[in-house]
Amino acid sequence: MLEVKGLVKEFPSVRALDGVDLDLRAGEVHGVVGENGAGKSTLMKILAGIYQADAGEVLLEGKAVRFRNTGEAIASGVAMIHQELNLVDELSVAENIFLGREPRKGPALDRQKMSVDAQAFLNEVHSPFGPDVKVGSLSVAGKQLVEIAKALSYEARILIMDEPTAVLSDRETSALFDLIARLKKRNVSILYISHLLREMMIVCDRVTVLRDGRLITTLAVEDTSPALLANLMVGRELEDYYPAKPPFPSGSPALSVKGIAVPRHVHELSFDLLPGEIVGLAGLVGSGRTEAAEAIVGLRAKSAGTVERDGMPIKIRTARDAMRHGIAYVSEDRKAYGLIMQMSTAQNVTLANLKAYANPVVNGAKERAAIKGWIDDLGVKAGNPNAQILFLSGGNQQKVSVAKWLDTKPKVLILDEPTRGVDVGAKREIYNLIAKLAAEGLACLVISSEMQELIGLCHRVLVVREGRLMGELAGDDMTEQNIMALAAAVQQEAA
Repeated sequence: MLEVKGLVKEFPSVRALDGVDLDLRAGEVHGVVGENGAGKSTLMKILAGIYQADAGEVLLEGKAVRFRNTGEAIASGVAMIHQELNLVDELSVAENIFLGREPRKGPALDRQKMSVDAQAFLNEVHSPFGPDVKVGSLSVAGKQLVEIAKALSYEARILIMDEPTAVLSDRETSALFDLIARLKKRNVSILYISHLLREMMIVCDRVTVLRDGRLITTLAVEDTSPALLANLMVGRELEDYYPAKPPFPSGSPALSVKGIAVPRHVHELSFDLLPGEIVGLAGLVGSGRTEAAEAIVGLRAKSAGTVERDGMPIKIRTARDAMRHGIAYVSEDRKAYGLIMQMSTAQNVTLANLKAYANPVVNGAKERAAIKGWIDDLGVKAGNPNAQILFLSGGNQQKVSVAKWLDTKPKVLILDEPTRGVDVGAKREIYNLIAKLAAEGLACLVISSEMQELIGLCHRVLVVREGRLMGELAGDDMTEQNIMALAAAVQQEAA
């Protein structure tokens, strides 16, 4: 169906692709893996018409093609589901699915047909919401389902999926895999990017490994394993994936949340967070985890409850209030809420703490020293830190999002899906960073959909369901079975 020969793509200070070859067969799911900055997303964006290659060629069913834009790619049967969501929050689900190609009845929009047709595609992805819901009211997982439905509406012969399960629950992921199986039977070919290597073993037929913009190898899935893929990605053996946990802390809480409530999302949630402690917040998509975090830091209005810092009640109405009280929040959606994509890496790092660098003019030398420190500490592959951050890979953007808030020197750090879209090597770096920060006395709350991540990293795990705290797990009780039992109400209490 598709063949890539010797693709080259350069950005300012970065050679993203360096002579990459790849082929895709009809009805095949072909996985593409690599560390952040390996060139995966760049390759897919060339195939989808977003970027144009500097050298090399793309053959579609044996004929050379060069897509100048996404419209040409879609017309040729190539559609992409982006890792970074491309939806209009103010429009409905149906309007997003058919944006720019709305059905008409004479000069007017045929809204009834648009709604009916959109519902058919939503049914394919087992969507829990309808076509008339505003996209802005959906969770990140809900928006991802809209992206998938939109791509299906193009009746693509080649479907590119960039981290499609990053924010999906186990049930939603299973439904996606069922959908992929149905698409394969229809002879649709799928290029599948994921950092979840166990997924590759389930859903893919072959896997291609990229490293630093170069092709390393392509293997049949039966000839590889998650461990082998990880080693090929980083070029070395990966040992001690999770760092040793800092000693279990004692003393007075750095943060106390008492009975906070957010209408329709959170109901009387209470917990303490000690200095030097890493606490996980687990729950299924829609459980209220993100809404609770946003309420704590002033991004969402509370209807009840209080927040205390070091035993003293504090009033937080805005993110600025939270920052002033030493509380930082790294959002799960770095594109919408974490970074300004048109600004440089350097500008994004210092943005939240600009007063420390300006009096009133920015001290360039001081700012450059701080940026270099964070780039070195977090292993950010930034090339030129003065180039726009949109040229960085998703994982490196995530590291900058973390650095921006660490630069404010918080006492409490809330990280919402901190390793979403991050490769195995970068995940390990972020885990080591969180453990280091906790060892230095920072109180860390980690929200994650990856249960093994919470188990490997945290001292305790709090499990929420429908906005209520269902239980707390620690030590040997922290197992995936126990977390799921509480999150899904499988039984009265965890085993």
